[in-house]
Amino acid sequence: MTERLFLDDSQGRGMEAVVIAAQADGIVLDRTVFYARSGGQPGDVGILRWAGGEAAVIDTVKGDDATIRHVPAAEAALPPVGAKVVGALDWSRRHPLMRMHTALHLLCAALPGASVTGGQIGADKSRLDFDLPEPPTREAVEAALNALVAGDHPVSTEWVDEAVLDENPALVRTLSVQPPRGTGRLRLVRIGTVDLQPCGGTHVARTGEIGLVRVLKIENKGRQNRRISIALGAPA
Repeated sequence: MTERLFLDDSQGRGMEAVVIAAQADGIVLDRTVFYARSGGQPGDVGILRWAGGEAAVIDTVKGDDATIRHVPAAEAALPPVGAKVVGALDWSRRHPLMRMHTALHLLCAALPGASVTGGQIGADKSRLDFDLPEPPTREAVEAALNALVAGDHPVSTEWVDEAVLDENPALVRTLSVQPPRGTGRLRLVRIGTVDLQPCGGTHVARTGEIGLVRVLKIENKGRQNRRISIALGAPA
């Protein structure tokens, strides 16, 4: 099993770890700050260094048996099993993804009661699809989003018993994907008093860190399906 350091600290930019396995399709470590692609958020990229070598990581994905695979660049050197490595994230890519992911949570908060039917997170542009009978105006959504950003709400995580979903199913905003069960624990992301929902992704420490949010467009993707696409300006 790979210890997922990013679950308790999204701000970590690097780590020391030990190699469990190393193949061309993925380097498995005992611990990592690299986020594995899931939930619409891309996998992290960066670099792994060890005595006598290094490998660029071009993607991070989930492996078998609760492991995480750091996908090396083609023909990259592979570290020996048991070697100690130092990993470093490409922070210039990770931080915009964190800002985006948190902004999408705020988008949910700006549309209370609307269920999410799909989504995708990107550094340049992201989107969420909502089950909405009537689309809001682009201007109204943008104003609501930036008001929530300006509130500089703290962003935190907490672990609860997964039975909380049975007691409060409204915590889950997504219609198509449910949080994984079976571990007994559930990770919640709390944004001040404005949003609380299960999430395994990485986020900024405060909403003010997001900076300006622009709503690019609102599209009709079905009788009640509205796609809202956003982009970010400069960070605060």
